[in-house]
Amino acid sequence: MNQLELNTMNTDETSQFAERLAAFLKAGDVIALEGDLGAGKTTFTKGLAKGLEIKKTVNSPTFTIIKEYKGKLPLYHMDVYRVADAYEDLGFDEYFEGDGVTVVEWAHLIEEQLPHERLTIFLYRGEGDTRKMVLSPKGERYEQLCKEIFR
Repeated sequence: MNQLELNTMNTDETSQFAERLAAFLKAGDVIALEGDLGAGKTTFTKGLAKGLEIKKTVNSPTFTIIKEYKGKLPLYHMDVYRVADAYEDLGFDEYFEGDGVTVVEWAHLIEEQLPHERLTIFLYRGEGDTRKMVLSPKGERYEQLCKEIFR
């Protein structure tokens, strides 16, 4: 499947798309988020958390690297921007193969540790609060997921 594009007009629409996506997720799913600072990665993750019925406030785990949230499915929110060594063993695979959904901000920094099959979402800033999201599914599971979400 080719990449899919979606444009949102504001942060609410970005969050709403992520919330809708959450309804299709299952344990073991991995979403890799890419984008410059301020592109909307954390806004997207907040929407995903809402869709997973997480009540706790979600914020970027910049200094802790991983935050865990309990909801309909656990959410493992990673921000690997400050990981010094891409090969450093921080136990990421335990999360990727766990009973929740994993979201990785700045995922390219640990490319070698990511599961081959995943959904990568590139977020690009437009004018004002507009965003372009490019979804790049890798693997049958994520290709099917994209077909379902864009029905």
